[in-house]
Amino acid sequence: MRYAGRLTDWNDDKGYGFVVPHDGGDRAFVHVRAFERAGRRPVIGDLVSYEAQRDAKGRTNAARVRFAGQRATPAAQASRSGGFRLPHKALAFATFAALAFVGWWGKLPILAGYYGLMSIVSFLLYRGDKHSARNGEWRSPENVLHAADVFGGWPGGLLAQGFLRHKSSKASFQIAFWFTVAVNCAIVYYVLKGLK
Repeated sequence: MRYAGRLTDWNDDKGYGFVVPHDGGDRAFVHVRAFERAGRRPVIGDLVSYEAQRDAKGRTNAARVRFAGQRATPAAQASRSGGFRLPHKALAFATFAALAFVGWWGKLPILAGYYGLMSIVSFLLYRGDKHSARNGEWRSPENVLHAADVFGGWPGGLLAQGFLRHKSSKASFQIAFWFTVAVNCAIVYYVLKGLK
């Protein structure tokens, strides 16, 4: 059953908010990923239709959300899944393989271990933020995730984006993420160059 409602709260930085049904009842948590076709970012006051689901704690979540007047068509579904998607998991595994090789080869094993440790920290931060987003709880600020990435945790962040599908499609986050990767690689390059 589909409900009609209005978006009464929306935090665009975190990508979630709440929708209140027109006919009364519980407000529903809605995440940006629940929108069937994201032609634009949601804003407070948007009229939407959605299906209500209950999470493990019995709270109402909006699923398969559409803006008012938007129809679900095969073309719309194809456009959502189509197009180029960055292979986060493949890039993460390639990075870990390179780090493992560098460590095993005896070249910079401490650096390889450091990246491994920071990657675990970063992955856990992403996972915690994903859990909080699903449950409508307080979330980690994006600059915390970026800080972990810039200090060497970006391979773990990349892995989390691929496996958890968290922050992998938010353009502003991806731009900042790849900037942190570039900054981290530049720092490591200049440090290693200075050690020669």
